[in-house]
Amino acid sequence: MRFPSLTPVLAGAALLAPTLPPAAAAAPLGDRPAARHGTAVTAAELRARTRDCAQVSHGRYREDAAGPAKVAVCGTRDAVFWKADLDVDCDGRSGTRCNRRTDPYFSPATAFPQSDGRPLDAERLPYIVIPPASGIWDHRAHGVRGGSVAAVLYRDRIAYAVVGDTGPRDIIGEASYATARALGIDPDPRGGGTPSGVTYIVFRDARAQPIENHADAVAKGERLARKFAGRTG
Repeated sequence: MRFPSLTPVLAGAALLAPTLPPAAAAAPLGDRPAARHGTAVTAAELRARTRDCAQVSHGRYREDAAGPAKVAVCGTRDAVFWKADLDVDCDGRSGTRCNRRTDPYFSPATAFPQSDGRPLDAERLPYIVIPPASGIWDHRAHGVRGGSVAAVLYRDRIAYAVVGDTGPRDIIGEASYATARALGIDPDPRGGGTPSGVTYIVFRDARAQPIENHADAVAKGERLARKFAGRTG
């Protein structure tokens, strides 16, 4: 978890193709802008569904250690969501972009490992970070686990991801290097991220199988996003 406030720096404008399985992927990749069936759900459609908040958390979270506790977790029948900043998480397997040299907060482990027992790869796998279960919010009571499928919105982009790690008890708003890159946000773990404007939607009782299968997360995410947006076709 990155504690200081961050300055947004936009990355390249091109959207990136879905991540290949870990053995074949050569670089961190994002999501296609088009759905597999029919017209793609837009970030604006999903954001409109998060306009009203039925709060399910018993308190609110900070975005950074020194900031005010202002972020509520909201819920619907199908999902939970919150609006926050995006701090770049590089935890997990060490790579060229995520390691002890590039990231002063680097940890070689993630709360939820791959199916082979190894930590997740933040450079290649889009994942988000949630707070551990506490009196503020117990994510397990709302169908959220490691591997739960999420849609992360920033401006006009959607990145489908999984719940991959946990952070501090009272802080929210963090996602992997690969998630930031897919959203066009500077993924540098030292100075990247963005201080606002990110919406995190986690679909209840829906998990990628296995957690590192990004193609499965995208397929399920696209279907669930259409339902969340009120699409019937």
